[in-house]
Amino acid sequence: MRALRLITWGEPPAPTQVDRPVPHGQEALVRVEATGLCHSDLHLTNAPEGVFRYRLPFTLGHEVAGHVAALGSEAEGGTVGERVVLYGPWGCGACDRCAAGMDNYCDRRDTLAWSGAGLGRDGGMAEYVLVPSVRYLVPIGDLAADQAAPLSDAGLTSYHAIAGLRHTLEAGSTAVVIGVGGLGHLAVQILRATTESRVLAVDIREDALALAYRCGAHFGTLLQADTGHVLKARSGGIGPDAVLDFAGTTASMELAASVLRPGGALAVVGSGGGHLTVRKPGALPQGLSLSLPFWGSRPELAEVIALAHSGAIHVETEQFPLSAATEAFERLRRGRVRGRAVLVPD
Repeated sequence: MRALRLITWGEPPAPTQVDRPVPHGQEALVRVEATGLCHSDLHLTNAPEGVFRYRLPFTLGHEVAGHVAALGSEAEGGTVGERVVLYGPWGCGACDRCAAGMDNYCDRRDTLAWSGAGLGRDGGMAEYVLVPSVRYLVPIGDLAADQAAPLSDAGLTSYHAIAGLRHTLEAGSTAVVIGVGGLGHLAVQILRATTESRVLAVDIREDALALAYRCGAHFGTLLQADTGHVLKARSGGIGPDAVLDFAGTTASMELAASVLRPGGALAVVGSGGGHLTVRKPGALPQGLSLSLPFWGSRPELAEVIALAHSGAIHVETEQFPLSAATEAFERLRRGRVRGRAVLVPD
């Protein structure tokens, strides 16, 4: 079968012919219908040797939707033919957090040679993907695959980040979303669907702000020298209650820290390599809560899929055939993707 595999650190992934996996034990084989393309995939392909502990080669792709093609002899709870989305952050499977469906915060994460599907283990940029256990499969019913796949990370991570801030997002509150891309445009929708907060959006692109408005943002502004003043003015002069930073650069984190009201909350979701100095006393708002969300739990993924079924959230996607993955990667690298790029089998 065709697969897009990372073979050498620092080199682009290569289209490769590999054998179709055969499930054993508790494993499940999923026929891929769609796979989302994420900035994490760019980080992987750009990384020099030694940055990640993953062993090469492996197939990329951690946002995967498809249907169950076969089950191992000991697999329980799965049904051949059922349409599913993969819960991607595979953990050790044995610790308390994994048992509770929170593999994203696996207690043994630092001892594993993988983070999940397409992250050290073979993922979904292929015709089939082998899944270690049916517990990583979440049913999607008739939800379109190009919607379900991105929801497994872009949707889930945004949902999990917002869940951690929900105590600050009561009626009359203000939330700021920095970066309205694959995750940020879903965060705007999830904020509108699950909180009573006023939503402000920030980006460096006019088309991203237009997307933010289509997703329900109350206000959008370009990142400029006076953006901090604009955000404070739009937050009643006191600053927002929460900021979700989907860029993760030094500039974006400094902007967030400069506008948050005392006792506000900052979730840094983006992996832009930025730095924020934490010092007391210092320039950060008093009572600041800081979180670094990583993916989300399996129960939360089921809640995200339910939101999509209800019509509350919709992924803006651009589809590419798997054979055009190189073009999709380049478009993403240049910031030319609207919403989320999704690869589909030819």
